[in-house]
This record gives sequence, structure tokens and C-alpha cells, in this order.
Amino acid sequence: MSRNKKGLICIAAAAALIAAGLLMKQNADVLAKAVRVCLECIGVG
Repeated sequence: MSRNKKGLICIAAAAALIAAGLLMKQNADVLAKAVRVCLECIGVG
């Protein structure tokens, strides 16, 4: 399998997982966790 095909397969898999997460309405949870981690990292939270 060529390197280009492997990259396309990875991109397709990532797009499918992102779409699945959006369909299951998990984007708000991910954003909340990202904000919490970011605030802890800079020492505010």
C-alpha cells in the first residue's frame, strides 16, 4: 500500500470518528473538558 493511500485512510477514519461524535452530541463535553484542562495548565482553575 502506498504512503498516500495510508494517509487517505487515516483522514477518512478521523472524519468518520468526528462525524460519529457530532451525531452523538459529544462536542459540548469535549469542549468543556478542553477548557478545564487549559485552565488547569495555566493555573487559573
